[in-house]
Amino acid sequence: MKVTVRYFASIREAIGHGSEVIEADVKTVETLRDLLLTRGAKYQEALSAERAVRMALNQSVCDGTALLQDNCEVAFFPPVTGG
Repeated sequence: MKVTVRYFASIREAIGHGSEVIEADVKTVETLRDLLLTRGAKYQEALSAERAVRMALNQSVCDGTALLQDNCEVAFFPPVTGG
């Protein structure tokens, strides 16, 4: 399955780039996140379970159980507050 992954704000800064295309056998947003954590310290720092990370699938906010489809887009971003 091919997934476009986008990173925003502090997550993008920690990882060092804003997007990438991943080909992997993953079924949910959470399993994709788990796969990304295996890519090294930068990913672990940015996406660890201890960090508050919001997720979106095809530009709709979702949780980790959201099911992926081939050629979908997943975004990871920190919580945003307004004022």
